[in-house]
Amino acid sequence: MRQTKHLTVIGGGFAGLTAAVTAAEAGARVTLHEAHGTLGGRARTAEGPYRTNEGPHALYSGGPHWTWLKQRDLLGPLAPLPPLEAARLRFHRDGALRRTPPLGFLRLSRRTPEEAPVDVDFLSWADRVAGPRAARDAAAFSGVALFHHDPGALSARFVQERLRRSTSLPPEAHYPRGGWGRLIDRMAARAWDLGVRIETSSRVDALPVADGPVVVATSLAAAARLLDDPGLTWESGRTVLVDLVLRHRAGDPFVISDLDAPGWIERFTAQDPGLAPAGEQLLQAQLPIGPDGSKADGVAHAERLLDLGFPGWRERTVQRRVAVSHGRTGAVDRPGTTWRDRPAIDRGDGVYLAGDQVAAPGVLSEVSFTSAVEAVSLALRATRLDLKRA
Repeated sequence: MRQTKHLTVIGGGFAGLTAAVTAAEAGARVTLHEAHGTLGGRARTAEGPYRTNEGPHALYSGGPHWTWLKQRDLLGPLAPLPPLEAARLRFHRDGALRRTPPLGFLRLSRRTPEEAPVDVDFLSWADRVAGPRAARDAAAFSGVALFHHDPGALSARFVQERLRRSTSLPPEAHYPRGGWGRLIDRMAARAWDLGVRIETSSRVDALPVADGPVVVATSLAAAARLLDDPGLTWESGRTVLVDLVLRHRAGDPFVISDLDAPGWIERFTAQDPGLAPAGEQLLQAQLPIGPDGSKADGVAHAERLLDLGFPGWRERTVQRRVAVSHGRTGAVDRPGTTWRDRPAIDRGDGVYLAGDQVAAPGVLSEVSFTSAVEAVSLALRATRLDLKRA
């Protein structure tokens, strides 16, 4: 029987579990280390009566991870959005809530990403093809998939891909019933069944020595510390995340998308009532802030939108939680750069990176997935070459 070297995965989030399953399916012996007591990373879902994710989460059906999960029966039940709730999408524009998006914005969203240049900022390009107002509306709406305070300043190609996919019909965005934690549970069970050794509460402060290839599937900042490589950096968003539980009121919006400034509030119990107890509804919001912005700025932005769309929300509040996410919302590409310019997956000496800020294509969690599969492919290919030489 052909021997296979051991592969170590550091990080038990979506990328780490993808890497572990992929490697084990290829016949590798795998050990996965997760510093926390539970798996999931940013894909964790809180336990208890309110099943919140770390900010709004969606699974895009147009990505490669969708097929991979479906083939392994890991998608699980999805939370369907009732047609009546879908009609409760609201757009904040010129200080008021509107039921329909601007026509110019819709026309711009139909442009293919290939039509948008890499080396020009989105706002300048969109202004030329659709006019200044449509450009501003589209830039603000695209914040739902960017978590960035100024999408218009990013590469036109980068933003247009996310704008087109977030406005696709039928919608690409889907929600695992019970939160992303349920998806993580199924991935972990698959890893266990394949013989992956999973060690939680296992913080790794130094790379394993002479123990086969290593896939580092942590945040980029944590990878930089582990690898002692301060050059491992890439720009990400800075976003205020608000979790809000309200007593139920008929007629509340499903989503408020702010077209005056990037901001998004979504009532997740609209499609998955089980995320909160009966009679209560769970809202999750993301309000991007600039480098000098504060948590209070994001909260004030959220409250302005809530005042418009959720009458009496203060009196109806059961629970409220606010956090700031910095460098944990995926890579953003400036004009003149693409995903290929981000930190390379292959770091040399048998070390490989996986995560949402490395050199892999896709939108949001697709980057984590694609980089994890590529990292394992490179690691096992190098291992086979080493075995042939031995």
